[in-house]
Amino acid sequence: MLKGLGGLGDMARMMKAAQEMQGKMETLAAEMERVTVTGEAGAGLVRATATAKGELTGLSIDPAILVPSEKDVVEDLILAAIKDTLARAQSRYAQEMQRMAAELGLPPDMKLPF
Repeated sequence: MLKGLGGLGDMARMMKAAQEMQGKMETLAAEMERVTVTGEAGAGLVRATATAKGELTGLSIDPAILVPSEKDVVEDLILAAIKDTLARAQSRYAQEMQRMAAELGLPPDMKLPF
């Protein structure tokens, strides 16, 4: 297509590849908004749900632990469940980024997005 223009042909290919990568990144970002992960604490007494992008979407608390004298324990369990959920979301997002990097032929340790 740009034959005879020296490095411009390579530049055009690089630009096209960059546009394709941007499109894939946008698709992945939208997908990560739909994927949910659940974390828990207290052997499942408290569960939190979030998108893989880290947006909390739900919280479930077993009514058995809603005793006024156990307020501090309940608060600790809620925080632990949220932290577990966010760690799982971050892990899932990182896995998907590594998968995308592999599909694009990028080195496995390359961080996406750039």
